Amino acid sequence: MRNKKGKATRRWTLSIGLIVVLFVLASGLYVTPVNAQIKLTYANFPPATTFPCIQMERWAKEVEKRTNGKVKVITFPGSSLLGPKNMFDGVRTGLADIGCLTLGYQPGRFPLSEAADLPIGMPSAKVASMVLYDLVEKYKPKEFEDIKILTMFSCAPSNFMTRMPVRSIKDLKGAELRVVGTAADVLKLLGGTPIAMPQSDTPEALQRGVVKGVVSSLEVLKDLNYAAYCPYVTFANLQTFGFVVCMNKKKWEGLPADVKKVLDNLSRDQALWTGQYADDHCKEALEWSSKKYGLQVFEFNAADRAEIPKLVKPFIDGYAKRVTADGMPGDQIVGDVYRLKAKYAKELR
Repeated sequence: MRNKKGKATRRWTLSIGLIVVLFVLASGLYVTPVNAQIKLTYANFPPATTFPCIQMERWAKEVEKRTNGKVKVITFPGSSLLGPKNMFDGVRTGLADIGCLTLGYQPGRFPLSEAADLPIGMPSAKVASMVLYDLVEKYKPKEFEDIKILTMFSCAPSNFMTRMPVRSIKDLKGAELRVVGTAADVLKLLGGTPIAMPQSDTPEALQRGVVKGVVSSLEVLKDLNYAAYCPYVTFANLQTFGFVVCMNKKKWEGLPADVKKVLDNLSRDQALWTGQYADDHCKEALEWSSKKYGLQVFEFNAADRAEIPKLVKPFIDGYAKRVTADGMPGDQIVGDVYRLKAKYAKELR
């Protein structure tokens, strides 16, 4: 019965999304360049002001500019067309031409790509973005064989935003913190209590004390005004979470060669641009939060920093074993992540 209800809900969501697309396309609620020959719909799930949607708008403008107006990209932020959990299937089946998929919302479905999200202390979004990009380029995993990848990028490293000061790992013991995806397992290893909930429910949960903080990249301090509820930040550089911008395969195959070349040439540039933007935006959010709310920032001492890799090692080892059981070279993949991290940490200072 539960499966039938889930399928019915997904069909209903897809139907509503299709109606939205048809309405927008039919009503002329966007301005199309005179010489536009190709229209592409691009779905995203966070609010329009957040960095995944900022990069979407930048990509759309770049495509229109580089194709001399031949292509018009119509964007749908804020889950107005597809949400985070049906993004991949919505693009695969053609409800949207393009979608921005975050790997963290569907743990286990994209096993190769999840390697870039392991808690190995990525120093920045820019480094993490290039690690993800090169990893997928090298292994060309089956998890994406039904779509065309347009670009990939990552958020900045996850840190602690809390209602109470967290000065040491001991302060995390039993702390109920909002997390997403596999970050729940990492938080447990550090002694915390993970609470999974949508971003939309988190501000009220923080105000009511249902959760004592959030584990996330720091741009949400400003973008979602979490600084109003979390007066403390503690740096830990835990996981990053990857995003994959994917395109319906049939739509891709129908594009003319010159447009395909533009999109392929933009791919790596977009990954680098987004990683840099995410890092800069986190710095901006920290400065804004300090000025407006008096945010206090802590860092773990050397002993705690050395302890974190030991505590999260079972998670990394577990990942390697899991993907090896699925027929992939788990140890080699993890080794590549460490190697690429070191390479880009040096090159992208």
